[in-house]
Amino acid sequence: MKPDCIIIGSGLAAIWSAKFLNDAGFTTLMITKNQVWDCNSFYAQGGVTMANDENDVPLHIEDTLKAGSFHNKKEAVEILSKASVKLKQELLEYGFRFDPGVTREGAHSVSRVYHKGGDATGREIHKFLLQKDKSYLLDEAIVFDILIENGVAYGVSVLHKGKKYNIYANNVIIASGGVGALYKYDTNARTISGDMQGLAVEKGIALKDMEMTQFHPTVFIEMKFSQKLLLTEALRGEGAHVIDENGRRFLFDYDERGELAGRDIVSRAIFMHQQKGHKVFLDVSMFDEEFFKKRFPTIYTKLRDYDINVPYEPIPISPAFHYMMGGIEVDLNSKVKGFENLYAVGEVAYTGVHGANRLASNSLLECFIFAKKAAKEIIEKKFSTKEKNFEINSEELFKNDDKHYKNLLREQMWRNVGIIRDEKGLKEALSFIDETIPKLGRLAKLRFLTAKEIVKAALNRKESLGAHYRKDENA
Repeated sequence: MKPDCIIIGSGLAAIWSAKFLNDAGFTTLMITKNQVWDCNSFYAQGGVTMANDENDVPLHIEDTLKAGSFHNKKEAVEILSKASVKLKQELLEYGFRFDPGVTREGAHSVSRVYHKGGDATGREIHKFLLQKDKSYLLDEAIVFDILIENGVAYGVSVLHKGKKYNIYANNVIIASGGVGALYKYDTNARTISGDMQGLAVEKGIALKDMEMTQFHPTVFIEMKFSQKLLLTEALRGEGAHVIDENGRRFLFDYDERGELAGRDIVSRAIFMHQQKGHKVFLDVSMFDEEFFKKRFPTIYTKLRDYDINVPYEPIPISPAFHYMMGGIEVDLNSKVKGFENLYAVGEVAYTGVHGANRLASNSLLECFIFAKKAAKEIIEKKFSTKEKNFEINSEELFKNDDKHYKNLLREQMWRNVGIIRDEKGLKEALSFIDETIPKLGRLAKLRFLTAKEIVKAALNRKESLGAHYRKDENA
Protein backbone atom coordinates (compact mmCIF):
# COMPACT_ATOMS: atom_id res chain seq x y z
CA MET A 1 0.00 0.00 0.00
CA LYS A 2 1.18 3.48 -0.84
CA PRO A 3 -0.69 5.79 1.56
CA ASP A 4 -1.77 9.29 0.64
CA CYS A 5 0.13 10.54 3.67
CA ILE A 6 2.75 9.30 6.10
CA ILE A 7 2.56 11.00 9.49
CA ILE A 8 5.70 10.79 11.65
CA GLY A 9 4.49 10.90 15.26
CA SER A 10 1.33 10.07 17.18
CA GLY A 11 0.57 13.15 19.27
CA LEU A 12 -2.34 15.53 18.99
CA ALA A 13 -1.02 17.30 15.88
CA ALA A 14 -0.55 13.93 14.14
CA ILE A 15 -4.00 12.59 15.01
CA TRP A 16 -5.83 15.84 14.25
CA SER A 17 -4.29 16.16 10.79
CA ALA A 18 -5.15 12.48 10.16
CA LYS A 19 -8.78 13.15 11.13
CA PHE A 20 -9.36 15.63 8.31
CA LEU A 21 -7.42 13.57 5.78
CA ASN A 22 -9.42 10.45 6.67
CA ASP A 23 -12.70 12.39 6.54
CA ALA A 24 -11.80 13.39 2.97
CA GLY A 25 -11.12 9.77 1.99
CA PHE A 26 -7.31 9.97 2.18
CA THR A 27 -5.34 7.05 3.62
CA THR A 28 -2.86 7.84 6.39
CA LEU A 29 -0.06 5.78 7.92
CA MET A 30 1.00 6.93 11.38
CA ILE A 31 4.54 5.90 12.36
CA THR A 32 5.50 6.16 16.00
CA LYS A 33 8.78 5.38 17.74
CA ASN A 34 7.27 3.50 20.66
CA GLN A 35 3.66 3.04 21.74
CA VAL A 36 1.08 5.40 20.27
CA TRP A 37 0.50 7.20 23.59
CA ASP A 38 4.19 7.79 24.28
CA CYS A 39 4.16 11.43 23.17
CA ASN A 40 4.12 14.87 24.76
CA SER A 41 0.42 15.44 24.07
CA PHE A 42 -0.47 12.48 26.29
CA TYR A 43 1.40 14.02 29.24
CA ALA A 44 0.13 17.59 28.79
CA GLN A 45 -1.32 18.68 32.14
CA GLY A 46 -2.16 22.20 31.05
CA GLY A 47 -5.29 22.89 29.07
CA VAL A 48 -6.23 24.30 25.72
CA THR A 49 -6.29 28.07 25.36
CA MET A 50 -9.32 29.32 23.45
CA ALA A 51 -10.40 32.94 23.20
CA ASN A 52 -13.66 33.38 25.09
CA ASP A 53 -15.37 35.10 22.17
CA GLU A 54 -14.64 37.49 19.29
CA ASN A 55 -14.12 40.34 21.78
CA ASP A 56 -11.40 38.37 23.59
CA VAL A 57 -9.42 37.66 20.39
CA PRO A 58 -7.47 40.96 20.39
CA LEU A 59 -6.54 40.45 24.05
CA HIS A 60 -5.46 36.84 23.46
CA ILE A 61 -3.33 38.03 20.54
CA GLU A 62 -1.79 40.73 22.75
CA ASP A 63 -1.06 38.25 25.56
CA THR A 64 0.56 35.83 23.09
CA LEU A 65 2.71 38.59 21.57
CA LYS A 66 3.74 39.94 24.99
CA ALA A 67 4.71 36.47 26.25
CA GLY A 68 6.70 35.95 23.04
CA SER A 69 8.55 39.26 23.51
CA PHE A 70 6.92 40.45 20.24
CA HIS A 71 9.22 38.08 18.38
CA ASN A 72 6.15 36.18 17.08
CA LYS A 73 4.90 36.05 13.52
CA LYS A 74 1.84 38.23 14.05
CA GLU A 75 -0.16 36.88 11.11
CA ALA A 76 0.19 33.34 12.50
CA VAL A 77 -0.90 34.53 15.97
CA GLU A 78 -4.00 36.14 14.47
CA ILE A 79 -4.89 32.92 12.64
CA LEU A 80 -4.38 30.95 15.87
CA SER A 81 -6.57 33.15 18.04
CA LYS A 82 -9.41 33.70 15.57
CA ALA A 83 -9.65 29.97 14.84
CA SER A 84 -9.69 29.17 18.58
CA VAL A 85 -13.18 30.65 18.95
CA LYS A 86 -14.58 28.13 16.45
CA LEU A 87 -12.55 25.23 17.85
CA LYS A 88 -14.72 24.98 20.97
CA GLN A 89 -17.80 24.25 18.90
CA GLU A 90 -15.88 21.97 16.54
CA LEU A 91 -14.71 19.78 19.43
CA LEU A 92 -18.18 19.78 20.97
CA GLU A 93 -19.73 18.61 17.71
CA TYR A 94 -17.07 15.90 17.49
CA GLY A 95 -18.19 14.68 20.92
CA PHE A 96 -15.46 16.02 23.23
CA ARG A 97 -16.47 17.99 26.31
CA PHE A 98 -14.15 19.93 28.60
CA ASP A 99 -14.61 20.15 32.36
CA PRO A 100 -16.99 22.90 33.51
CA GLY A 101 -15.38 26.26 34.12
CA VAL A 102 -12.33 27.95 32.70
CA THR A 103 -9.02 28.86 34.35
CA ARG A 104 -6.34 31.52 34.09
CA GLU A 105 -2.65 30.71 33.71
CA GLY A 106 0.59 32.68 33.78
CA ALA A 107 0.80 35.72 31.45
CA HIS A 108 -2.90 35.46 30.48
CA SER A 109 -4.94 38.61 31.18
CA VAL A 110 -8.17 36.67 31.72
CA SER A 111 -9.40 33.11 32.28
CA ARG A 112 -9.50 31.29 28.92
CA VAL A 113 -7.85 27.90 29.49
CA TYR A 114 -10.05 24.80 29.21
CA HIS A 115 -9.25 21.52 30.99
CA LYS A 116 -10.37 17.91 31.03
CA GLY A 117 -9.82 15.45 33.85
CA GLY A 118 -8.34 18.16 36.05
CA ASP A 119 -4.63 18.04 35.21
CA ALA A 120 -4.97 15.32 32.54
CA THR A 121 -6.18 17.40 29.59
CA GLY A 122 -3.65 16.05 27.10
CA ARG A 123 -4.29 12.45 28.07
CA GLU A 124 -8.08 12.83 27.84
CA ILE A 125 -8.00 14.56 24.44
CA HIS A 126 -5.43 12.11 23.09
CA LYS A 127 -7.40 9.09 24.28
CA PHE A 128 -10.64 10.47 22.83
CA LEU A 129 -9.13 11.22 19.41
CA LEU A 130 -7.26 7.90 19.22
CA GLN A 131 -10.53 6.00 19.64
CA LYS A 132 -11.86 7.73 16.53
CA ASP A 133 -8.66 7.62 14.49
CA LYS A 134 -8.79 5.67 11.21
CA SER A 135 -5.08 5.70 10.37
CA TYR A 136 -2.99 2.64 9.72
CA LEU A 137 -0.46 2.41 12.54
CA LEU A 138 3.16 1.30 12.54
CA ASP A 139 4.42 1.44 16.12
CA GLU A 140 7.84 0.67 17.59
CA ALA A 141 9.33 1.93 14.32
CA ILE A 142 12.11 4.50 14.02
CA VAL A 143 12.20 6.87 11.05
CA PHE A 144 15.88 7.37 10.22
CA ASP A 145 15.57 9.08 6.84
CA ILE A 146 13.17 11.12 4.73
CA LEU A 147 13.31 10.29 1.04
CA ILE A 148 13.79 13.61 -0.76
CA GLU A 149 14.97 14.41 -4.28
CA ASN A 150 14.98 17.84 -5.93
CA GLY A 151 12.93 19.30 -3.09
CA VAL A 152 10.17 16.65 -3.34
CA ALA A 153 9.45 14.20 -0.49
CA TYR A 154 8.63 10.66 -1.57
CA GLY A 155 8.47 8.82 1.74
CA VAL A 156 10.61 7.65 4.66
CA SER A 157 13.07 4.96 5.72
CA VAL A 158 12.23 3.06 8.90
CA LEU A 159 13.77 0.54 11.24
CA HIS A 160 11.12 -1.93 12.36
CA LYS A 161 11.72 -5.23 14.14
CA GLY A 162 15.40 -5.09 13.27
CA LYS A 163 14.86 -4.50 9.54
CA LYS A 164 15.35 -1.37 7.44
CA TYR A 165 12.95 -0.56 4.63
CA ASN A 166 11.46 2.33 2.68
CA ILE A 167 7.81 3.34 2.75
CA TYR A 168 6.55 5.60 -0.04
CA ALA A 169 3.66 8.07 0.11
CA ASN A 170 2.22 11.07 -1.72
CA ASN A 171 2.76 13.35 1.28
CA VAL A 172 4.79 13.36 4.49
CA ILE A 173 3.80 15.19 7.68
CA ILE A 174 6.47 15.51 10.38
CA ALA A 175 4.76 15.59 13.79
CA SER A 176 7.57 14.19 15.91
CA GLY A 177 7.58 16.70 18.78
CA GLY A 178 10.38 18.64 20.45
CA VAL A 179 13.85 18.02 21.87
CA GLY A 180 13.42 17.06 25.54
CA ALA A 181 16.01 14.25 25.63
CA LEU A 182 18.77 16.75 24.80
CA TYR A 183 18.61 18.09 28.38
CA LYS A 184 19.47 16.52 31.74
CA TYR A 185 16.15 17.62 33.24
CA ASP A 186 13.05 17.63 31.06
CA THR A 187 9.30 17.07 31.21
CA ASN A 188 8.97 15.39 27.81
CA ALA A 189 7.97 11.85 26.87
CA ARG A 190 10.98 9.55 26.64
CA THR A 191 10.69 9.28 22.84
CA ILE A 192 11.17 13.02 22.28
CA SER A 193 14.80 13.31 21.23
CA GLY A 194 14.96 15.89 18.44
CA ASP A 195 16.15 13.51 15.73
CA MET A 196 13.77 14.86 13.07
CA GLN A 197 15.20 18.37 13.49
CA GLY A 198 18.65 16.87 12.95
CA LEU A 199 17.36 15.11 9.85
CA ALA A 200 16.12 18.50 8.64
CA VAL A 201 19.65 19.88 9.00
CA GLU A 202 20.99 17.00 6.94
CA LYS A 203 18.39 17.56 4.19
CA GLY A 204 18.88 21.31 3.96
CA ILE A 205 15.48 22.06 5.51
CA ALA A 206 15.48 25.42 7.27
CA LEU A 207 15.23 25.57 11.06
CA LYS A 208 14.32 28.82 12.77
CA ASP A 209 14.58 30.22 16.32
CA MET A 210 16.30 27.11 17.67
CA GLU A 211 17.76 29.12 20.56
CA MET A 212 14.23 29.67 21.91
CA THR A 213 14.00 26.79 24.37
CA GLN A 214 11.43 27.09 27.13
CA PHE A 215 12.07 25.82 30.64
CA HIS A 216 9.06 25.13 32.82
CA PRO A 217 9.60 26.78 36.21
CA THR A 218 7.81 24.29 38.45
CA VAL A 219 8.97 20.70 38.03
CA PHE A 220 9.45 17.96 40.61
CA ILE A 221 12.83 16.51 39.56
CA GLU A 222 13.46 14.13 42.48
CA MET A 223 12.41 11.12 40.40
CA LYS A 224 14.39 8.11 39.18
CA PHE A 225 12.99 8.46 35.66
CA SER A 226 14.52 10.79 33.08
CA GLN A 227 11.08 12.32 32.46
CA LYS A 228 10.37 14.59 35.42
CA LEU A 229 6.94 15.47 36.86
CA LEU A 230 5.57 18.73 35.57
CA LEU A 231 3.56 20.78 38.06
CA THR A 232 1.08 22.50 35.82
CA GLU A 233 0.89 26.27 35.36
CA ALA A 234 -2.71 26.05 36.56
CA LEU A 235 -1.47 25.52 40.14
CA ARG A 236 0.04 29.01 40.21
CA GLY A 237 -2.84 30.38 38.16
CA GLU A 238 -5.24 29.19 40.85
CA GLY A 239 -3.24 30.46 43.80
CA ALA A 240 -0.16 28.32 44.58
CA HIS A 241 2.90 30.23 45.83
CA VAL A 242 6.57 29.80 44.99
CA ILE A 243 8.57 30.08 48.22
CA ASP A 244 12.10 29.49 49.51
CA GLU A 245 13.15 27.56 52.63
CA ASN A 246 12.22 30.61 54.71
CA GLY A 247 8.69 30.70 53.29
CA ARG A 248 9.40 33.93 51.40
CA ARG A 249 7.68 34.61 48.06
CA PHE A 250 10.84 35.86 46.39
CA LEU A 251 9.48 36.01 42.82
CA PHE A 252 8.25 39.56 43.45
CA ASP A 253 11.92 40.60 43.67
CA TYR A 254 12.15 39.82 39.95
CA ASP A 255 8.72 40.77 38.58
CA GLU A 256 5.71 42.56 40.04
CA ARG A 257 3.40 39.78 38.78
CA GLY A 258 5.12 37.22 40.99
CA GLU A 259 3.83 33.71 40.25
CA LEU A 260 1.82 34.97 37.27
CA ALA A 261 4.80 36.33 35.34
CA GLY A 262 5.85 34.63 32.09
CA ARG A 263 7.56 31.24 32.25
CA ASP A 264 10.97 32.57 31.23
CA ILE A 265 10.95 35.14 34.05
CA VAL A 266 9.79 32.67 36.71
CA SER A 267 12.29 30.01 35.57
CA ARG A 268 15.22 32.45 35.69
CA ALA A 269 14.16 33.80 39.08
CA ILE A 270 14.02 30.30 40.57
CA PHE A 271 17.32 29.31 38.94
CA MET A 272 19.07 32.46 40.19
CA HIS A 273 17.64 32.01 43.70
CA GLN A 274 18.94 28.43 43.72
CA GLN A 275 22.36 29.67 42.57
CA LYS A 276 22.45 31.85 45.69
CA GLY A 277 22.13 28.70 47.81
CA HIS A 278 18.38 28.72 48.42
CA LYS A 279 15.97 25.82 48.16
CA VAL A 280 12.73 26.46 46.29
CA PHE A 281 9.29 24.97 46.87
CA LEU A 282 5.74 25.21 45.58
CA ASP A 283 3.34 25.93 48.44
CA VAL A 284 -0.11 24.43 47.74
CA SER A 285 -1.40 24.57 51.33
CA MET A 286 -4.13 27.02 50.36
CA PHE A 287 -5.98 24.21 48.55
CA ASP A 288 -8.47 21.96 50.32
CA GLU A 289 -7.28 18.35 50.05
CA GLU A 290 -10.43 17.04 48.37
CA PHE A 291 -10.38 19.89 45.86
CA PHE A 292 -6.68 19.32 45.15
CA LYS A 293 -7.21 15.59 44.68
CA LYS A 294 -10.05 16.19 42.22
CA ARG A 295 -8.56 19.16 40.37
CA PHE A 296 -4.99 17.83 40.12
CA PRO A 297 -5.34 14.03 40.36
CA THR A 298 -2.13 13.15 38.49
CA ILE A 299 0.01 15.44 40.62
CA TYR A 300 -1.70 14.37 43.85
CA THR A 301 -1.21 10.65 43.20
CA LYS A 302 2.38 10.83 41.95
CA LEU A 303 3.59 13.14 44.71
CA ARG A 304 1.93 11.00 47.39
CA ASP A 305 3.81 8.03 45.87
CA TYR A 306 7.01 9.99 46.55
CA ASP A 307 5.91 10.66 50.16
CA ILE A 308 5.17 14.35 49.56
CA ASN A 309 2.11 14.97 51.72
CA VAL A 310 0.28 17.38 49.40
CA PRO A 311 -1.38 19.78 49.82
CA TYR A 312 -0.04 20.14 53.39
CA GLU A 313 3.67 19.78 52.61
CA PRO A 314 5.51 22.15 50.21
CA ILE A 315 6.81 20.51 47.02
CA PRO A 316 10.54 20.84 46.19
CA ILE A 317 10.82 22.25 42.66
CA SER A 318 13.30 23.21 39.97
CA PRO A 319 12.99 24.41 36.38
CA ALA A 320 13.39 21.79 33.63
CA PHE A 321 13.38 21.88 29.84
CA HIS A 322 9.80 21.84 28.61
CA TYR A 323 9.13 23.18 25.12
CA MET A 324 10.86 24.20 21.89
CA MET A 325 9.51 27.39 20.30
CA GLY A 326 11.77 27.01 17.26
CA GLY A 327 11.76 24.23 14.71
CA ILE A 328 11.24 23.36 11.06
CA GLU A 329 10.17 26.53 9.29
CA VAL A 330 6.74 26.25 7.70
CA ASP A 331 4.36 28.63 5.96
CA LEU A 332 0.88 29.53 7.22
CA ASN A 333 -0.46 26.23 5.84
CA SER A 334 2.19 24.18 7.68
CA LYS A 335 4.06 23.39 4.45
CA VAL A 336 7.85 23.11 4.82
CA LYS A 337 9.41 26.06 3.05
CA GLY A 338 11.11 25.21 -0.24
CA PHE A 339 9.79 21.64 -0.41
CA GLU A 340 6.85 19.89 -2.05
CA ASN A 341 4.36 17.61 -0.26
CA LEU A 342 6.32 17.94 2.99
CA TYR A 343 4.67 19.39 6.10
CA ALA A 344 5.51 19.89 9.77
CA VAL A 345 2.99 20.34 12.60
CA GLY A 346 3.05 20.60 16.37
CA GLU A 347 6.17 21.27 18.43
CA VAL A 348 8.57 20.15 15.70
CA ALA A 349 7.38 23.04 13.52
CA TYR A 350 8.16 26.74 13.63
CA THR A 351 4.89 28.50 12.77
CA GLY A 352 5.93 31.71 14.52
CA VAL A 353 3.00 31.78 16.95
CA HIS A 354 5.10 31.39 20.10
CA GLY A 355 7.84 33.93 19.44
CA ALA A 356 10.58 33.97 22.05
CA ASN A 357 8.46 32.38 24.79
CA ARG A 358 5.26 30.35 24.51
CA LEU A 359 2.15 31.58 26.30
CA ALA A 360 0.86 28.89 28.67
CA SER A 361 -1.52 26.35 27.05
CA ASN A 362 -1.12 27.76 23.54
CA SER A 363 0.70 24.59 22.41
CA LEU A 364 -2.26 22.21 22.17
CA LEU A 365 -4.19 25.00 20.47
CA GLU A 366 -1.41 25.34 17.87
CA CYS A 367 -1.59 21.58 17.24
CA PHE A 368 -5.31 21.79 16.50
CA ILE A 369 -5.19 24.85 14.26
CA PHE A 370 -2.10 24.20 12.16
CA ALA A 371 -2.54 20.42 11.86
CA LYS A 372 -5.92 21.10 10.29
CA LYS A 373 -4.30 23.60 7.93
CA ALA A 374 -1.78 20.99 6.77
CA ALA A 375 -4.55 18.48 6.11
CA LYS A 376 -6.66 21.01 4.19
CA GLU A 377 -3.68 21.96 2.02
CA ILE A 378 -3.01 18.30 1.18
CA ILE A 379 -6.67 17.67 0.40
CA GLU A 380 -6.91 20.68 -1.90
CA LYS A 381 -3.67 19.93 -3.78
CA LYS A 382 -4.39 16.23 -4.29
CA PHE A 383 -0.67 15.79 -4.92
CA SER A 384 0.49 12.39 -6.18
CA THR A 385 4.18 11.50 -6.43
CA LYS A 386 5.57 9.49 -9.32
CA GLU A 387 6.87 6.00 -8.69
CA LYS A 388 10.47 6.23 -7.52
CA ASN A 389 12.85 3.93 -5.68
CA PHE A 390 15.51 5.08 -3.24
CA GLU A 391 18.44 3.11 -1.92
CA ILE A 392 18.28 2.57 1.83
CA ASN A 393 20.81 4.60 3.82
CA SER A 394 23.51 2.14 4.86
CA GLU A 395 24.92 4.26 7.69
CA GLU A 396 25.27 2.35 10.97
CA LEU A 397 22.29 3.36 13.12
CA PHE A 398 23.73 2.55 16.55
CA LYS A 399 27.23 2.37 18.03
CA ASN A 400 28.26 0.94 21.38
CA ASP A 401 29.09 4.26 23.06
CA ASP A 402 26.04 6.21 21.83
CA LYS A 403 24.28 6.13 25.21
CA HIS A 404 27.40 7.39 27.00
CA TYR A 405 27.76 10.33 24.61
CA LYS A 406 24.04 11.14 24.73
CA ASN A 407 24.25 11.44 28.52
CA LEU A 408 27.30 13.70 28.22
CA LEU A 409 25.34 15.84 25.76
CA ARG A 410 22.46 16.17 28.23
CA GLU A 411 24.90 17.41 30.89
CA GLN A 412 26.47 19.87 28.44
CA MET A 413 23.13 21.26 27.27
CA TRP A 414 21.85 21.71 30.82
CA ARG A 415 25.05 23.37 32.03
CA ASN A 416 25.89 25.57 29.04
CA VAL A 417 22.78 25.88 26.83
CA GLY A 418 20.14 26.07 29.52
CA ILE A 419 18.30 28.81 31.39
CA ILE A 420 21.27 31.21 31.54
CA ARG A 421 23.94 31.26 28.79
CA ASP A 422 27.21 32.94 27.90
CA GLU A 423 29.67 32.76 25.01
CA LYS A 424 32.27 30.70 26.89
CA GLY A 425 29.80 27.97 27.83
CA LEU A 426 28.16 27.91 24.41
CA LYS A 427 31.54 27.52 22.70
CA GLU A 428 32.43 24.70 25.08
CA ALA A 429 29.20 22.91 24.14
CA LEU A 430 29.83 23.47 20.43
CA SER A 431 33.35 22.04 20.65
CA PHE A 432 32.07 18.97 22.49
CA ILE A 433 29.37 18.39 19.85
CA ASP A 434 31.77 18.80 16.91
CA GLU A 435 34.34 16.47 18.48
CA THR A 436 31.75 13.80 19.28
CA ILE A 437 29.66 13.62 16.07
CA PRO A 438 32.21 11.45 14.15
CA LYS A 439 32.05 8.82 16.93
CA LEU A 440 28.27 8.31 16.78
CA GLY A 441 25.77 6.03 15.13
CA ARG A 442 23.29 7.72 12.80
CA LEU A 443 20.42 8.19 15.27
CA ALA A 444 22.62 9.71 17.96
CA LYS A 445 24.26 11.89 15.30
CA LEU A 446 20.86 13.33 14.30
CA ARG A 447 20.26 14.26 17.94
CA PHE A 448 23.67 15.97 18.11
CA LEU A 449 22.96 17.88 14.86
CA THR A 450 19.83 19.31 16.48
CA ALA A 451 21.79 20.29 19.60
CA LYS A 452 24.39 21.97 17.39
CA GLU A 453 21.70 24.14 15.77
CA ILE A 454 20.48 25.23 19.21
CA VAL A 455 24.00 26.17 20.27
CA LYS A 456 24.79 28.00 17.01
CA ALA A 457 21.55 29.99 17.21
CA ALA A 458 22.26 30.85 20.86
CA LEU A 459 25.74 32.07 19.95
CA ASN A 460 24.41 34.18 17.08
CA ARG A 461 21.79 35.93 19.24
CA LYS A 462 24.09 37.93 21.47
CA GLU A 463 21.33 39.81 23.31
CA SER A 464 18.76 38.33 25.65
CA LEU A 465 15.26 37.85 24.28
CA GLY A 466 12.44 35.92 25.94
CA ALA A 467 13.52 32.41 26.89
CA HIS A 468 17.02 33.05 25.49
CA TYR A 469 19.02 34.74 28.26
CA ARG A 470 22.64 35.81 27.76
CA LYS A 471 24.31 36.91 30.99
CA ASP A 472 27.21 38.30 28.98
CA GLU A 473 25.10 40.40 26.59
CA ASN A 474 26.63 43.66 27.79
CA ALA A 475 30.16 42.34 28.23
